[in-house]
Amino acid sequence: MSFLSRLSQWLPFGDVPEMDVNTVFQHLENKNIQVVDVRSTLEWDKSHIKGAINLPITHFSADLVKQLQLNPDQFTIVICLSAHRSIPAVRKLQQFGFKEVYQLKGGMLSWWKAKLPTLST
Repeated sequence: MSFLSRLSQWLPFGDVPEMDVNTVFQHLENKNIQVVDVRSTLEWDKSHIKGAINLPITHFSADLVKQLQLNPDQFTIVICLSAHRSIPAVRKLQQFGFKEVYQLKGGMLSWWKAKLPTLST
């Protein structure tokens, strides 16, 4: 794989599957989704979605995905602040064999705008 190909995997541009906040919220209520929040720990501590797992994009790796026991066969949504950091995370999870993986359209900004529930630590 060329340097440019490797680099392009991490660029926060391009198309990946997306899901809107209302659809994600419905999946959360039905408990048939795993949520991966790729924001920093500081951002996570201030506000996150209940049940989400924090895996900052700066630490993203196949080893950590395995350690966190994320299931590649389970419906997965990836979240960041504004739907930029989640793009490379979706690509990486697809490479790791995740079958149904989406980013939250608009990121946490859209979640907050919809006034959906969050937790803080």
